[in-house]
Amino acid sequence: MHTSPTANRRPAYTPLIVLLLVFTAFATPALANTPNLHTDPINLTPEVREAHTLFYNLDYDGALSRFEAIQRANPQNPMAANYVLMTLIFRELYHQDLLDTTYYAHDSFIFAKRDITVSEATRDRIDKLTDSIIAMCDQQIKSNPHNPNTYFARGYARGMHAAFITLAFHSYYSAARQGLSSRQDSEEALRLDPNYADAKMAIGIQQFAVASLPRFLRIMIGITGVTGNKEKGLDLLRQCAAEGTVNPVECRTSLSLFLRHDARYDEALSVMHGLAQEYPHDYLFRLEEANLSKDKGDGPTAIAIYKHVLADAAKPGYFVDPRLQMAYFGLAETQRGQNMIADAAQNYLNAASQPKCSDWVRRRAQLAAGQMFDLLHQRDKAVEQYQRAAAPGGDQSQADLARKYIKTPYTGA
Repeated sequence: MHTSPTANRRPAYTPLIVLLLVFTAFATPALANTPNLHTDPINLTPEVREAHTLFYNLDYDGALSRFEAIQRANPQNPMAANYVLMTLIFRELYHQDLLDTTYYAHDSFIFAKRDITVSEATRDRIDKLTDSIIAMCDQQIKSNPHNPNTYFARGYARGMHAAFITLAFHSYYSAARQGLSSRQDSEEALRLDPNYADAKMAIGIQQFAVASLPRFLRIMIGITGVTGNKEKGLDLLRQCAAEGTVNPVECRTSLSLFLRHDARYDEALSVMHGLAQEYPHDYLFRLEEANLSKDKGDGPTAIAIYKHVLADAAKPGYFVDPRLQMAYFGLAETQRGQNMIADAAQNYLNAASQPKCSDWVRRRAQLAAGQMFDLLHQRDKAVEQYQRAAAPGGDQSQADLARKYIKTPYTGA
């Protein structure tokens, strides 16, 4: 039986590596307004602040050009290179429709057949830049093993690359190793400087993630010495959000995601609403507020927020390159859960018709549109959408189900 997307439910557990990495869906360092001695000085410069502002408005190209200039001016500073790495990774993830957290909030992410096509040039640049940052940090640690900035920078690169290979390629084993190394680097940074608040994020994320695993997996991981505690993890994230220089916004995003994972929707919404209010031109924060309302089971509020986001997107220059398929798909899912079948069908079609829609999202939307047309007893339209979802070439994750419904109409069961 079809389960309402707006039903109030607790999501199934999210495996360790996903919880470790999804926090970076909105990875945007936010800089403190006052000097902070417990950070690399480059993080406090006006040039970095300006680049972050562009990044935070999802102007990845503008941010990249400025971060590249900062890297050229600071060739021996690994954080300068890290910001280029961050922008390259999240520009690619955004273009692949992988920054909508609904995709990996549940176990379906782990078993999805989705194929991601990342150009060889992009992947090669990301891999080589990651390796060069780690090598630079290794050399600097060998020369001076007492600098917490270097350990943090190395852990940052490892965590960033782990996020990329997990979300784009489902490379769980490699990413898990990098995630653990990122935590170890953060622990060393904190050992050297107990007030290095940014380093608390990776530890807090892993604390919560390990504690969220099924008991038998926790036992297996515990043998390696890695333990978890949900409330301790959340508390570390709150500390980082309040005191950090590089990643307080990332920590607030992590808090929202983890609270969502535990079906603590009101708390998650409180955090995300604050971010959306603080950064109204951040398309992803605005979208996440709608997604959380949908997950909470508040369909009418979610629908209103999705429509507000779409209305703002129609204003010239309000958002930079908004991927409207995300909003249309979320709106359609919510309308489906509210039994607004005709409206859902139209918005699935709207999602599929967006010019920058990934093939994966397009075919999901086409399949769902076909189901809605079947419920509306418009069989010809339903079959047309199923045929599109099952067409050869491109993403084939929906093909089997689409072929099934070409033979037998969808009934909601």
